[in-house]
Amino acid sequence: MAEEAIKIGGKKKTTFMDQVKGLLPEGGNLNLCLTCGACSSGCPATGLEGMDPRKFLRMAALGLDEEVTKHPWVWMCTMCQRCIYVCPMKIDIPQLVFNARASWPREERPKGILGSCDMALRSDTCSAMGASEEDFQFVVEDVLEEYQEAQPEFAEMQAPVNKQGAEFFLNQNSREPVTEPDEMVPLWKILHLAGADWTYGTKGWAAENYCMFLGDNESWKHIVEVKVKAVEDLGCKVWLNTE
Repeated sequence: MAEEAIKIGGKKKTTFMDQVKGLLPEGGNLNLCLTCGACSSGCPATGLEGMDPRKFLRMAALGLDEEVTKHPWVWMCTMCQRCIYVCPMKIDIPQLVFNARASWPREERPKGILGSCDMALRSDTCSAMGASEEDFQFVVEDVLEEYQEAQPEFAEMQAPVNKQGAEFFLNQNSREPVTEPDEMVPLWKILHLAGADWTYGTKGWAAENYCMFLGDNESWKHIVEVKVKAVEDLGCKVWLNTE
């Protein structure tokens, strides 16, 4: 006599993978992995801490929530999305990584990223290096004057700040005005030669957003909202983020 089949009842426990699916349009396509390894072949973080994108995705699919969400590799991923571009199924592994980061207690996240996010939240410049509105404007004007004098062919070049109604609102990574101000100039030259109508703003000028890399949705949203307001207050049509 055949034994009676064992029936498994009860509601399936929600896994990390299920939670992420709930955030993606129509649940995303996280179950379509072919295990081809294309994602890992081009990933700059492959092999670090014994992890790679394919392995990370398979562990998530198998419900190894604790191993996935607490693995330090999630902080080594650059979020470059190269894995999506090479994946034949276009699986959004960075979305998994982002949500794994968000599951960490905020105080346990990498101090460098955490400190940069918190610094950006302290003023409307959104600078992760703490550069003030006044300092940024001074550096821009000082460097512009230097190049106008040193290179006569660019004597008419401008680097406007708070120009109302400009076509483009330009962001700049804090690193340039703080430590490498000459690095701002090549883009100024391109915009000058192209005849572009552009401006910086003293508010919202910093291009970086470390709160995104921190996996802090609320802080990330706040930084973006500050920048959007700066663009709208100046009446610019296009937000040109150089980051």
